[in-house]
Amino acid sequence: MLKWLWLAIFFLVATWSAIGAKDTEIWWLEAGPALIGFIVIALTYKAFRLTPLLYILILLHMIVLFIGAHYTYAEVPFFDWLQNVLGQERNNFDKLGHLMQGLVPTLIAREVLLRKQIISGQAWLNFFSGTFALALSAFYELLEWWVALVSEEAAEAFLGMQGYVWDTQSDMGYALLGAIIALVFFKRLHDRQLKVTLDL
Repeated sequence: MLKWLWLAIFFLVATWSAIGAKDTEIWWLEAGPALIGFIVIALTYKAFRLTPLLYILILLHMIVLFIGAHYTYAEVPFFDWLQNVLGQERNNFDKLGHLMQGLVPTLIAREVLLRKQIISGQAWLNFFSGTFALALSAFYELLEWWVALVSEEAAEAFLGMQGYVWDTQSDMGYALLGAIIALVFFKRLHDRQLKVTLDL
């Protein structure tokens, strides 16, 4: 039942995101990771089923990606409203995206490392789970740079820098914060669900 609900939400949000998206080229760039993630989940669902916590967080991350793809990250309306209310200089929706970019991959790495029994020590497990998320975040920043080199037209919308010179460092910082949140606040729930998953 939950699987079908997950799929329904994914396809509804993906369809909404694609219809009337501000820029088709940017939509594919921004929604691409969510679409690739869906394919990976579909291919591995039977052989390596993840914990319910991870499926929920992955879906939430995909929703963030689809929202950013629909409007572009610099122009998400709710965050425009927040920008005005809080007196911010920029639309900060992309920071939510980078926070999720740290939180979700950290838990994915943690689950794979534990279930495959690659690392046993808690400190090393935390270190490698967090650094995996940071490496992924760094790769995404390189991808943004490559897109900027190839297409000046798509660069501004895809990068979403909004004139902020420390955007790349800030993005990495938010990914690190997401990784820390994952390891501090989701560890116990994740461990409980992993115990149930491994006992099946």
